[in-house]
Amino acid sequence: MAHTEIPQAENPNSIKDVFERYYKIVEILRKQCPWDKEQTHESLAPLIIEETYELVQGIHNGDINDVKKELGDVLLHIVMHSVIASETDKFNIIDVINANAEKMINRHPHIFGDVEVSGEEEVTKNWEQLKMKEGQKSVLSGVPTAMPALLRADRIQHKASRIGFDWNNIDGVWDKVNEELNEFKEEVKNKNQEKIEEEYGDLLFALVNLGRYLNIEPEAALMRTNDKFTRRFQYIEKKANDLGRKLNEMTLEEMDAIWDEAKSKGL
Repeated sequence: MAHTEIPQAENPNSIKDVFERYYKIVEILRKQCPWDKEQTHESLAPLIIEETYELVQGIHNGDINDVKKELGDVLLHIVMHSVIASETDKFNIIDVINANAEKMINRHPHIFGDVEVSGEEEVTKNWEQLKMKEGQKSVLSGVPTAMPALLRADRIQHKASRIGFDWNNIDGVWDKVNEELNEFKEEVKNKNQEKIEEEYGDLLFALVNLGRYLNIEPEAALMRTNDKFTRRFQYIEKKANDLGRKLNEMTLEEMDAIWDEAKSKGL
């Protein structure tokens, strides 16, 4: 089988030429690659979520080369979805870009219009008001229900705060955390599993709100804790293996001692 000619950019430093080359490559893959030909919006949906999380992980790891690579993977999905839609004349990449450009213009009247703003806080309030004018029925309707619950809680609280539904200061947030913790403890004593889960959720929601006041991203914070736990637990596994022991045969005290050792090593 003859090789397909690889598209080239007339000017490798031109955004226009480089993007046109990339788009042609994706079009070729869609027509000729057995895997790409079979893909649909639905089949690609979970993959773009995976790629987005890999991008987020690269950002949190501070790995700029990984960020560049993962941005490319996300871009592939954007272009591929556009190519698929263009095959049935639903929309194309030009429609995607133009629609988003117009949205950015409309959402930034303080840049492209004569609206005056005093700072970031006013910009975010205007943003939410403009979205409502565009037909959004609720301030919270822009938060996807499919988001991970912790991340969704954070976004819900951010959006509610933009229109003034928020505590006046962090003292109220601490009071709410303590209130929810006490209610959670009470239901644990009552052994009502349904209420225990409800109060546990309320406590998590309050802690997410506290994190927002302290400029902590809950998803990122928990991600780092997960990674830390994994490193230390794997250290225990390695140490046990070096000692010729099986974890399920070790006492909790023995594993705790190795955990503390891992902690002292900065793992």
